[in-house]
Amino acid sequence: MEKLLGRNVMLHILLGLCLLTLSEVESLGINYGQVGNNLPPPEKVLELLRSLRVMKARIYDTNPLILTSFANSNVELIVTVENDMLASLMDQNYAFQWVYTNIRPYFPATRITGIAVGNELFTGGDTTLLSYLVPAMMSIHAALVRLGLDQFITISTPNSLAVLQESFPPSAGCFRAELNGILPQFLQFLAATKAPFWINAYPYFAYKDDPSNVSLDYVLFNPNLGMTDPNTKLRYDNMLYAQVDAAIFALSRMGYGEIEVAVAETGWPSRGDSSEIGATLENAAIYNRNLFQRQSENEGTPLRPKIKLEIYVFALFNEDLKPGLTSERNYGLFQPDGTMAYSVGLPSLSESTSATISLTSDSNYQVKQRRYESLLYVTFLHLLVFQVLTRRQS
Repeated sequence: MEKLLGRNVMLHILLGLCLLTLSEVESLGINYGQVGNNLPPPEKVLELLRSLRVMKARIYDTNPLILTSFANSNVELIVTVENDMLASLMDQNYAFQWVYTNIRPYFPATRITGIAVGNELFTGGDTTLLSYLVPAMMSIHAALVRLGLDQFITISTPNSLAVLQESFPPSAGCFRAELNGILPQFLQFLAATKAPFWINAYPYFAYKDDPSNVSLDYVLFNPNLGMTDPNTKLRYDNMLYAQVDAAIFALSRMGYGEIEVAVAETGWPSRGDSSEIGATLENAAIYNRNLFQRQSENEGTPLRPKIKLEIYVFALFNEDLKPGLTSERNYGLFQPDGTMAYSVGLPSLSESTSATISLTSDSNYQVKQRRYESLLYVTFLHLLVFQVLTRRQS
């Protein structure tokens, strides 16, 4: 019994140290899309992320090359289940096999922290596919529980901001009435598993659709008069924070105000068709530069000022094979050859647009990273040992 208690104390010490280290991780991530025929290999992408000091990324699949390349890198990774897989993943045996094949072999060396199940399903118009969502999420979660991974990996799904019926002012935020049947089950799952409600929020679209009435400075985070919510008296100096708070109010109206809201995608295109007003290199640089500055200050929204808002910028690269308007292929911070599409003032790279992919030589950073990786791995092993010992004692 004394040995068991000793191990328990050691476990809590290690967990405490791990949590202290985790608190230093910035709340900024980048979406790493792969819809291109000229993108660099994953190991070069990892070098780029390291040089940027951005240690969170999201991919749109479970590409084994990326998962392998990101091992022992300290980059937190969100992986994605494609929409067409949801029907199969409702089956618990299939879901277990999926997790066992696509997640378990890489964890904990690859820091998988989240699984995005589908994308923008609530506004996709396919009610059959939507009906698969929560059962698939529950099956994946059950698989994580069986493998002892549920305490490390959360499950959610990114939602278009069109999921809201009202978003202005933020205090009026509410979900579309036709979703009231499926939303409670989904939100109950998020609350029970302490997973975030992810939104894809693009102030660019609001400006493009109504440039005469939407202030460009307001959507770009530039100095502006802002707006004050007449019901809460909270002042907003940018649209993104207002959109996030509208989602929080919508959750509160459903009885789930405690759920975290995080931004799975936001960005601004550097090029567009003639009809895409505002899609310019200058606006893209300003939006992302101001956004990065806000994130470096660990800001929260006016409604939750003391809670850091987690944001994933879209996207790392311009992707030449994406269909649709010109803007779809021009959201990247970087060109596929590693040169900046525009400067966003990242401190570890040259301000020159000719900056290329390089791994910054920083011995202090590398030592800190190795210590972190060792701590995370040891903590994970102790958790597993503690679980085994506890089961034997019961």
